[in-house]
This record gives sequence, C-alpha cells and structure tokens, in this order.
Amino acid sequence: MHSLNLGILAHVDAGKTSLTERLLHATGVIGEIGSVDAGNTVTDSMELERRRGITIKAAVASFSLGDVSVNLIDTPGHSDFIAEVERVLGVLDGAILVISAVEGVQPQTRVLMRVLRRLGIPTLIFVNKIDRRGAQNSTLLASISDLLTPSILAMGDVTELGSAAAEFLPYEVGGPSRAAWLDRLTTLDDALLAAYVADERSVTARRLRRAISVQSKRGRLFPVFFGSAITGAGVPALLRGIRELLPTAGDDAAGPVSATVFKMERGPAGEPVAYARMYSGTLRVRDRIHFGSAVLESEGRLTAIGVFDGAKALPSESVGAGSIAKLWGLAGIRIGDAISSDAQAADGVAAKGTGRHFSPPSLETVVVPRTTHDRALLHPALTLLAEQDPLINLRQDDVRREISISLYGEVQKEVVQTTLAEQFGVEVDFRPTTTICAERVLGVGQAEERIKQGDNPFLAGIGLRVEPGDAGSGIRFGYEIELGSLPFAFHKAIEETVHATLREGLRGWQVLDARVTLTYSGYWPRQSAMHATFDKSMSSTAGDFRNLTPLVLMDALRKAGTMVLEPIHSFRAEVPSDVFGTLLPVLSRLRAVPGESTAAGASYLVEGSIPAGQVHELEQLLPPLTRGAGVLESTFDRYEDVVGPPPSRARTDLNPLARNEYLLRLSRRVGR
Repeated sequence: MHSLNLGILAHVDAGKTSLTERLLHATGVIGEIGSVDAGNTVTDSMELERRRGITIKAAVASFSLGDVSVNLIDTPGHSDFIAEVERVLGVLDGAILVISAVEGVQPQTRVLMRVLRRLGIPTLIFVNKIDRRGAQNSTLLASISDLLTPSILAMGDVTELGSAAAEFLPYEVGGPSRAAWLDRLTTLDDALLAAYVADERSVTARRLRRAISVQSKRGRLFPVFFGSAITGAGVPALLRGIRELLPTAGDDAAGPVSATVFKMERGPAGEPVAYARMYSGTLRVRDRIHFGSAVLESEGRLTAIGVFDGAKALPSESVGAGSIAKLWGLAGIRIGDAISSDAQAADGVAAKGTGRHFSPPSLETVVVPRTTHDRALLHPALTLLAEQDPLINLRQDDVRREISISLYGEVQKEVVQTTLAEQFGVEVDFRPTTTICAERVLGVGQAEERIKQGDNPFLAGIGLRVEPGDAGSGIRFGYEIELGSLPFAFHKAIEETVHATLREGLRGWQVLDARVTLTYSGYWPRQSAMHATFDKSMSSTAGDFRNLTPLVLMDALRKAGTMVLEPIHSFRAEVPSDVFGTLLPVLSRLRAVPGESTAAGASYLVEGSIPAGQVHELEQLLPPLTRGAGVLESTFDRYEDVVGPPPSRARTDLNPLARNEYLLRLSRRVGR
C-alpha cells in the first residue's frame, strides 16, 4: 500500500478541523462527526483547544483510499502558532488549503499559499461553507486567482449556493468545462498544446484528466473544489481528487533509514514521544539508531513504535518508508532531529524535513511566577513546553532569576499561561511584550590567548577572528589551523561554544550572519606525574576550551563592533476608501512606511513596512478605525539598523564581556 502524507491548512475559522472530521467520517474511520463548537473533535485533543475551538497543536489521523493510506495532519490556523505549521510542511507530500466561501481569501491564507508554492507542495484548494449565507462562487474564484495564484482550475460548479441544499457538481471532462480546462492546461503542457494544435480531437477526455493529474502532482496546477464540511457536500469529489491529483510518498523500505522528527510530546509516564516522517528504510523495535544534527548527534534504542490507523496510533513492530510514526525510547531527541541507522552526517536527512519557511518570533516576554512554589516548578515546566515548541526559546537570567520566552503574538501568551496551569499546576503572569532585536557584525576583530601567558587560567590556547557573514548565512565556523593539530573533542568544544556564545552579542541580542575562524590553538596533552593517575592540573580538557572560548570570542567581537537591528515586517492593509486618509497619520505615528497605495473598488490597498513591535498595535487600531472592514496582513521581511540609542537586553550567560565577573561566576558554578 502506498502512503500519502496530507496536511490541511487554512486561516483560523475557515473550517479545516471540521473538514478533517468529515473526511474521517466519510472514509469510515469515525462513526459520528465531532463538532468544534462542542469540543469533541478527534484531532483537537487538548482541553484548551476544545474550550477555545481552535487548533493549537498539529494532530495526525489516517484513512484509506483504495490502495493509498493517507496520513492526515490537521494544523493550527491562527498566526500565533505558525511554528507548528512550519514543522509540518517539511513532511508533507501534498496539502489541502481550505478557504471559507463567506470570508474568502484571508491574510493567513495568502501567507500559507506563498509558502506552499515556494516549497512546490502539490495542493488542492477546498472552498468550504458553501451552505452559509453570503457564500461566494465565481467572485471568490477571481479573488483566488488575483491574490493566491492564477494557476487554478475549478473542478465543478455549485447549485443552491448559500443554502442548506447547496451541492457541488463536478464537471464532466468533455462538458462545458473543456474549453476552460484546455486553455489552462495548454499553458502548462507544451506537448498537450502541440497535440491540440495538430488535431483537437486527439485531446481526449482521458488525456485531459491525465494532464490535470500530472500538473497537479507537480505543484504547477491548483484544482479548486467547493463544498461544506458540515453537510458533506463536495467531500466525495474532494476524496477522489486526493486519490487522483496528489502524489504518494516514496516506498524505498529496503534503503538506508532516513527520517525526520517534526513533533514531540510526553507520554503518560513523562517519557519523550517523537513523531517522525520516514523517507526511506525500515525502523524496527529494538533497533539502535542515531539521531540529532551535524553539530550534536546521539543514539538510542527504540522501545516501541506506533503507526497511525484511523484516529489512533497502534503498536507495531516496524514502520517503513513513506509513513508517519510515533517513536519511544529515544531520550534527548528533539524536533528537527534527523534519524539514521548509522553514524552518518545528519545534514542530508535533516534537509528533507523541518526548515525555516516563516519568520522567527519577533516578540518576547518575561514569565512571572505568582508564588514561591510556582517559581520552583516554572523552569522544568517551560523546558518541557520548549521541547514541544523550540521557538519558545527559553532565556534564563540567573542573576535576576527571570525566564523569558519568545512569542509570535498575544494569543500565544494565553496558551502558555493556561497550559502551565492545567498541565503543570504553575500559575504565572507576564511582563509587557517587547521586541526581539538582533546584532550584526560591523568589521573584523581578532583575539588570542595562549596557555600560561598573561592571565589565562585555562590549559587551552585559542585564537579567533570574527567578521561579517553573508546575509542569511547564519554563524559559519572555519579553520586556519591544521585539523590534526588539535584533538577532535577540543574542536567540537570550541565550535559548539562559539554558536552558544553568539546567542548574546555585545548588547545582549543574538548575532546574525558572522564568520568565526579558529586562527590558533594550543593544548597540553594528557599526562600525569610518574606512576600517578591522570592529573587535570597538567592536562588540557574540553572544559578548558569551553571556558576560554567565550572570553576570546567576545574580545574579538568587541574589536569588530556590532550594530543593533530591529525586525521589520512588510504589511498589506485593505481599508474602505473613506477612511484611507485617516489611516495614513496612524501609520506615520507607528513608524510605518507606506509604499504603493492602489484603489480597488470601494477599498484602498496600502502596502509598506512597519517595525515588528508596532504590528500588534496596528492590529488593535484597525478594526475600530475601519468599522471592522479593514484587513491586515503582515510578515517578517528583514532587519534594519535601529534608529536612535540602541536598546540592550540583560545577559543570561556568565558575562564574558567582563573578565573578572565571568571568572568569578564560573568558579562559583564549578564549585557547586
């Protein structure tokens, strides 16, 4: 049996969880359809999801379509949980993008479609809620073509639009749709165009349907279906589209093991459970496997495997290529980790899975425990949450005894607060949200310390050069020394510490896009006094290199200098024409820079850029300003130099910028 890993994506409230329920019911997985409003859907398992009626965590269920086993992944729709969507995108073979027939194309719809097209993920569009008053058909198709992609193909028409009797009638290939389908397909398929020009009759209905399937599976054509998740209208046609128009996964079960972790949760006993997409090979219970990244690799033995069957993951002795499975027994495994059967470099495997498709969080807040008891439990609880969502990005300030987390928006605060209270019994509040800035290297700086020279207290010698890197390159570490001149463990210690240290630059913000080069190294080999055991006082260890690296690196960075950057979002606002003049002063006050403004019927489209820290205020101001008719879409675009005094952030490390303070704190830590 072939596998198809299918994601359902949408703007919040478009009806994707209801569609998931309908698909599971239509394929016999569940006997009764759950309701989002009633809080009894299969994929919304968290109490908060049921209470609020929104999806927060991606959930997996499966059903069969002939010889295809479909793993259906329901994803969050709210923009505050876009990181959860991002982790899913890397494991999909195809997607269904759900659009409300009433609300039409919404901001998150456009963001999702851009990413789906960029990644080349074959996608079907399902226009939901055709039974609701105000539902659109032809006007919505025009909007989809204008705002999402012109490469759409309506697969049928709607009768009784906007009523409970609304139905979707699939087009017959040889019927009235033939001319429109030919017009669209011949722009994508040169062979089909040549055949049509030579002899129109040679383009049979069968050939047309095959062409639709081929172009859809290539991600070049986006078939559009209409229907209702509530009444079931259009769902049989959508199921047929899933079976015929989306590609199945590879089935190289005999190849080397290659998989990626895209979700983590904790089992009833607190054990880590990893959700993994298999790309090739077969995993079996009791297999010893390697997992991690190129920087940090671990190994463990699988103690249990769960393979999805319907709404549950059932125990299995093995899982093969193309499938999604739950894995037990791998202590320390994390989201984004590559899984392989040997100690091969994980880069190639990881590249197939999770990656950066959306902007990183640009906001942060300090989590404030309400009681001393809550304070003691807070860090372990947040650590478990960060395991499930690494972009929470915990920052612990031991001096001020504060913990900060990264956020996409204010709704995420409520989710974290409720989750801490309900799952861990920890009551918290939050400080006001602030913007996460960054630092870029301005010039070239170099520093060096040698063993037993100056005030170097460590049995390690290190020279480092820091210089600006290419935009988007991240932190790149290189060598100007011979690789054999230093033990491998010491190399790894320096490189890992460089990456960790540059999370906080000269003003406490993460350093972006820099090249760090190891220009000198020195060490004392393992030795001891005659007839004695190993003597640390006369032998270098990896700890010496880990402790010295921050001092040398920050000295080099100080000489290079840094500039503080703030995140800038691009925005697109659609507002009624009569309030357009009122909007411009508001944008100016928020430091937004309007670009092109165009009239669109009774509305104006305003595009431009705005500091990330001002986006939430604009979101709050727009509804009353526009009588609820304004629509705002924003996404991270770039970093820009901060205007005015550069903001600083309190350090959470041992402060290698102040040598004496660093050494004192280090001695206290070691002495514990």
